[in-house]
Amino acid sequence: MNEPLFASVRWSRMLHFEGATSYVREVPIDHAPPLGEGEGHSPMELALMSLCACSGQTVMSLLVKMKQGVRSFSVAASGERRDEHPQVFTSIRLEFRVAGESLDLEKIRKAVRLTEEKYCPVWAMLKSGVRISSAIVLD
Repeated sequence: MNEPLFASVRWSRMLHFEGATSYVREVPIDHAPPLGEGEGHSPMELALMSLCACSGQTVMSLLVKMKQGVRSFSVAASGERRDEHPQVFTSIRLEFRVAGESLDLEKIRKAVRLTEEKYCPVWAMLKSGVRISSAIVLD
């Protein structure tokens, strides 16, 4: 069984918190003005970043195994939220941007599909309640 993960936040002022994990300290988390000062990431932005990072790490590890000559790679996410509270995501759009030499689009599609269906735990948790779509852009 995997080791349990650890995360915590410590309040500093208004709605500003400092996040910490076992490895990293001081991730700024804040609310937009006027409730906060806008000096950190919002919790919903952190959720999107988690999905980007998890899916990005997974896709890249698969592309390396598939011997794709990736020169640059990024993942961007945009999320639509409902107006009523709690303002959860109703849909998320992921965009995988890949550049490199002799890239095989079918292998990239396969890597994204495996990431969604099998390997990315953040995607797996979110997709049960949120419609997630993705696009691949070759640069």
